[in-house]
Amino acid sequence: MGLKVGIVGLPNSGKTTIFNLLVKSKAPVASYPFCTIDPNMGIVEVPDGRLEVLASLLHPPRVAKAVIEFIDVAGLVEGASKGEGLGNQFLSNIRGVDAVIEVIRFFGDEKVPHVLGEVNPLQDKEIVDLELMLSDLEVIERRLEKLQNLTKKVKDEQLKLEKEVLEKGKHWLEEGKPLRFLKLKEEEREILKPYQFITIKPLIYVANLDEREDSGKLFEEAKQELEKEGEKIIPVFAKLEEELEEIPPEERQAFIREFGIEDTGLNLVVREAYHLLGLITFYTFGDKELRAWELPRGSKAPQAAGKVHTDMEKGFIKAEVINYEELVAIGSWEKAREEGKIRQEGKDYEIKDGDLVYFRFSPR
Repeated sequence: MGLKVGIVGLPNSGKTTIFNLLVKSKAPVASYPFCTIDPNMGIVEVPDGRLEVLASLLHPPRVAKAVIEFIDVAGLVEGASKGEGLGNQFLSNIRGVDAVIEVIRFFGDEKVPHVLGEVNPLQDKEIVDLELMLSDLEVIERRLEKLQNLTKKVKDEQLKLEKEVLEKGKHWLEEGKPLRFLKLKEEEREILKPYQFITIKPLIYVANLDEREDSGKLFEEAKQELEKEGEKIIPVFAKLEEELEEIPPEERQAFIREFGIEDTGLNLVVREAYHLLGLITFYTFGDKELRAWELPRGSKAPQAAGKVHTDMEKGFIKAEVINYEELVAIGSWEKAREEGKIRQEGKDYEIKDGDLVYFRFSPR
């Protein structure tokens, strides 16, 4: 399985509409809070123009794109951490995700009342951010309570270090700051990993806009404020894109440009997720298929082989590599091999974005 991304937001922020848009699903959407109770889950293929070009050159029997799983959970409300609304217990559904999308409402619609009575994006953001922080704080406080007793009974340096790191995180959250901005050593990050804190994960803010001028003004104001905090917000016209799904794909792009939209919501979210997570895409090609894989930037060839199969990493011998740009310029795999352009790389080779790789390994 590829990336996992959780979707959060206030009720009636349009997060389920955005979920449906991303995964081409029909999860129920209603104009009342808590329409979503059980999480909606959907898997979508990552748009990849390079993969289509490679398929036309290599003629594989099967093409497999990288995938992202999106998880849409019930709307958060102010006081969720204290049991308001549906409480925050459902957030456990997204503790295992790689990144979080926070949907903020910028659209006006009398048929879909705002839970707080007015459209105020920055206020909505603060409420959701706070509830996510309080949820993490609750996890830390419960663990610290146990560690308090344990460290009195047992002299263990690892437990002592864990307690110190959690206390550091607790103070940070109490100051109203998400854990992703807390500077931690690699060792400290490893200690926090098992807790799957939500606010330590990369966060993508998504503005759910409509075509009104007021919506655009609110977006520019919010964008400036978020940029001051070192955050980025992606504009998505969820309702408009949903309506555009009804027209042929070749006409859709023209409509998107006409409305001044940079790209589709899915493409924008995928690009930002890859950027925040520091991911690249590499490709494998064999007798059975051509496949795209996501991989952390800086990974070595054996780690990439492990994405395909753990046995490939354990028995790694070498990688035969050519980059996408070079292969396209040459025109075919056979010609590239004839010209000696397919390189033999060892264990220390760092996989580059766009590399097409064939792994040689010893089965164990």
